[in-house]
Amino acid sequence: MEFRPAFIAAPVLVMSYGIIRLVDGLDGERGPGPAWTIGHLAFIGALVAFISVFWQMRRMTGGRVLATVFATAGTFGALALITQFSIDLVAGFLATDNYGMSMTIHQVRTLPGIAQLAYDFGPYAFYLGQLALVVLLAVQRRVKVWTPVLVLADLATPFIDKDLIPLGSVLLLVSFLPLARRTTAATPANPVPALV
Repeated sequence: MEFRPAFIAAPVLVMSYGIIRLVDGLDGERGPGPAWTIGHLAFIGALVAFISVFWQMRRMTGGRVLATVFATAGTFGALALITQFSIDLVAGFLATDNYGMSMTIHQVRTLPGIAQLAYDFGPYAFYLGQLALVVLLAVQRRVKVWTPVLVLADLATPFIDKDLIPLGSVLLLVSFLPLARRTTAATPANPVPALV
């Protein structure tokens, strides 16, 4: 039995971010301050764990070209999100109030390429890469067929309402638990039976 802590750390850290974000918004605005800083650090930690998750999932699929493309896309998206959250984090340190923080973030976003990389397009590679890897594992019968459904539900929650991030992270944790404690992945010539 092989334990893979990144599969637990990623959703737990996302959950931490979601809960801290809710607490931070209780006064009607978010950041700057300790909650803003701690929440953003938690999410950056989650993204680092996700990069490990992507490459472990690639290995579980047999490490072929398609899985490598998906893992690379997911990693690129995670780095784009780390850039975005780092900008928010630095802006929070530099500002004394929410307006000043928002203005700093806006100024950085206007720099050439930053908006496209860190906000508008880059982060979508994270979501697409993650979902594609899980779907590939399901097609190869290495995870239960409902796993991609839970991952998709998790990915959809912040687009519906960011306050749902803690709920989505619970769904992700449920979907990742079997991957965190699986036996060594089989090779493509010896696939794991469907777990349905």
